[in-house]
Amino acid sequence: MKPVSRRFLVFLGVFTFWTGVWILAAELVGSELLLPSPAQVLRRFLALAGTSAFWLTVGTSILRVLSGILCAAVLGVLLAILTENSVICKTLLSPLMVLVKSTPVASFIILALIWLGRGVLPAFISALMVLPIVWINVSSGIAAQDPLLLEMARVYGFSRGRILKRITLPTVLPFFRSALSSALGLGWKAGIAAEVLTVPQPSVGKMIFESKLYLETTDLFAWTLAVILLSLFIERFLLKLVQRIGGKEVCKHA
Repeated sequence: MKPVSRRFLVFLGVFTFWTGVWILAAELVGSELLLPSPAQVLRRFLALAGTSAFWLTVGTSILRVLSGILCAAVLGVLLAILTENSVICKTLLSPLMVLVKSTPVASFIILALIWLGRGVLPAFISALMVLPIVWINVSSGIAAQDPLLLEMARVYGFSRGRILKRITLPTVLPFFRSALSSALGLGWKAGIAAEVLTVPQPSVGKMIFESKLYLETTDLFAWTLAVILLSLFIERFLLKLVQRIGGKEVCKHA
């Protein structure tokens, strides 16, 4: 049996098991208000997905959160370059990054709400959660460059651009992909959490908050399912994009 088929069968078995547990739990509870069944949640999700309001809400949240993630990715790379070339900058920025990484998301949301508008806050929180991860990983990638290769490139008169393409990018890109893999889900969940607390309009977080407020448990599960599916889609799409770019660079290097 091929490894892909085996992984799919394992996934199918695990999915079937936990769906069965959910169905059994819903039957035992016997109340849609407390725990809707998978069929009820799926029907509600499909009903929501058939409306233009759903896609407007989802699209707005995606743009809001992704803008924060992409800004953090760019800033994280620039700060990694800066700190790996300056001991002073690294000494000054390291405690700040540790502080950002260690502070609970809710604390940042409440503090930032004092200074920022509701529409901007989710993007800011997403960026704040992603930034330390990108910075740490890219810094590690820059530090992992082979000094002998760099020395040989200088001896042979390689320009900075050629060193970047032939040595730096092939070394750093795997670290950057690893950073995105860890940070995308975190950034997306942090952005949605910020939306739940700040309820900007329109937003997925607002719909989750209202579902909880009005005890519409099936809607709450349906919107949560939307968040999970969007998280998987965004992560796969961006990682594939970075992998494709990295693949081209490795081919050039070869």
